[in-house]
Amino acid sequence: MKHAFNFLVCLLAVVFMGGVVPAQDASKAPSSAPRTQPQADPALERVLKQMDSTAATFRSTEATFVWNQYQKVVNDTDTQKGKIYFRRQDKEIQMAADITEHNNQPEKKYVLFSNGKVQVYQPSIDQVTEYNAGKNRSELESFLVLGFGGGGHDLLKSYEIKYLGNEKVDGVNASKLELVPKSVKVRNNIGRILLWIDPARGVSVQQQFFEPSGDYRLAKYSDIQLNPKISDNVFKLKTTSKTKVVAPQG
Repeated sequence: MKHAFNFLVCLLAVVFMGGVVPAQDASKAPSSAPRTQPQADPALERVLKQMDSTAATFRSTEATFVWNQYQKVVNDTDTQKGKIYFRRQDKEIQMAADITEHNNQPEKKYVLFSNGKVQVYQPSIDQVTEYNAGKNRSELESFLVLGFGGGGHDLLKSYEIKYLGNEKVDGVNASKLELVPKSVKVRNNIGRILLWIDPARGVSVQQQFFEPSGDYRLAKYSDIQLNPKISDNVFKLKTTSKTKVVAPQG
């Protein structure tokens, strides 16, 4: 069974394997791509505008998460829990995740995205695995902040978006959006995305990514704080003098 090594690291498959088509090149997608986004309905416009407003003042976010990865072939769900942090620092987006639980068992794992690299630290084996985003850095950042500090109308450049009404998520009457990537290459990895947006704050309280295989990744966020003061130490891995660093190729 493939473990849910990390929900966010899984998105690297979209960037490195699928190849994200930049927003300005979306019109070059083959004719089989979805049609141009029609005029947004008023309900969708309200959600996108609130996301735009949140993005304009976004500095940082922290939240508690539950990440579930479902694998259709074995009909199994893998679950991780912990805390996640985002901040805009010197025009770049940084993300840190402190994973504390795996399938209801204590397990420590740290994930950091900074300076164009994703680093996963496993204290149990004292090892850091590094992935360099390289030229795909901006595309990876756009996935990481999907619903957390990203502008609403910016999504229209890369996705066809539908407003699917409101749905309760842990007490929040969230606005449910369906995003279908315009890029065929992206759709080969992520067929569609569901976002549940808190209409009052313009942030995501739940996300679901569907793969063509039938697998999906569901992320739930709670205790969300907007623009808190986050210590610089949160965005540093607490390694040891003997920590091994590996960098998979390809």
